[in-house]
Formats: sequence, structure tokens, C-alpha cells
Amino acid sequence: MAVAHTAERPQVIRIPNGARAAPMFSAGEMERRLAALRGLLERSGIDAALFTSIHNVNYFADFLYCSFGRPYGLVVTPDAATSVSANIDGGQPFRRRFGDNVVYTDWQRDNYYRAAAGLLAGARRVGVEFDHLTLQGRAKLEAALPGAELVDISPGTMALRMLKSDEEIAVIREGARIRTWAGPPASRPSARASPSTRSRCTPRGRWCARSRAPTRTPS
Repeated sequence: MAVAHTAERPQVIRIPNGARAAPMFSAGEMERRLAALRGLLERSGIDAALFTSIHNVNYFADFLYCSFGRPYGLVVTPDAATSVSANIDGGQPFRRRFGDNVVYTDWQRDNYYRAAAGLLAGARRVGVEFDHLTLQGRAKLEAALPGAELVDISPGTMALRMLKSDEEIAVIREGARIRTWAGPPASRPSARASPSTRSRCTPRGRWCARSRAPTRTPS
């Protein structure tokens, strides 16, 4: 994608700032996810996809965005995966993503849709998330992609995310292990095995006992 400029202010830029942060998942795992997604696109006759939800952007790009009231996205084509981030984030998305990244500026209204349209150039059927894309966002995307058909791929991508790889299962188990030992004492295995350390409350929650020392909770 060519970086777009107007006579005075750029619409889309790149900010290659710093070294890549440690990823949550390996490159092999991310390639597996993208390969499964591209298989879904091919079977559905879809040329490319634009993801806007935090869960799909994170799943397919390993980038967890915070919108700051601005749209974010991920464009996946047969040959590339490119996240689209706001300039307020600076170079962070470049460091925390799998694939490429472009940044849209605030110098002109709707530069996000210009950035997405540039990455989706030539696509006639574009997969989007009907369960996340707003009515306003859909209208602006259709205006930026005249003649393109928007197709819902939310159910298909949800099915892809439900099938966990060995690497994903290992991360889930490690998170559960950390939660077990970092959580409240009453949730730990040793505490659960000892009645003397459990909290015991009446059904209405007004009287509780912990470690054999009854205390009254506020009404």
C-alpha cells in the first residue's frame, strides 16, 4: 500500500518505532490462524476481510487495541495482514503486532476508511463483522469501497477461534494456574481443603465467619 498524502497533511503514515515486543503466541501459531482464515475466505468466495472488533484483531494480529474513541482494524488479504491504527497510539501498534501496520492521521475526517480502502483495493467481496460494525461505520465503508459487497464473516471466525491449538491450550492452562495462586486465599487449593479458613455467610449475607472469628457485615 502506498502511503497517502494530501498537499499539506498526510492521510496515512507508517511509524516503525522500536523493536518488536515479546508476542503472546509464536509466529507459527499466528500463521496457523491466518491460514485457517484464508481458507475460510476462499471457501466463501471472499476476496479480503476487514476486522474491527477487539477480539478478532487480537486473535489474528496479536494486537490488543484501546480505541480512544477511534476505529481500529485489521485487513487480511491472500498475501498480507495489516493492522490499521490511530496516530494517537504512535509506534506502539508497530511493535505489538503480527504482520504489517499502517497509521491513519486525524488531519482529515474519515482517514481510517481511506486507509482501509487502500489496503482493500481491488476486492469485490469484503468480509466484515456485522455483529460489530456500526450502521455509520458500514455506510462509510461502503462509500469508501464503491461497488464492493460486504459479507458477514462473524460466525465463521467465531468457529475458528473455538478450535484451540496445543499452544493456545498451554496459555489457557498457565493463566488458570496463575489465577489459582494469585487469587484470594479462599480460592487456593490449600484454603479450600481447610474449613477453618473458609468464609461462611448466611443466605442473606448479613453474618459471616472467617477463621472461626465471626464478624458482622454492614447492613
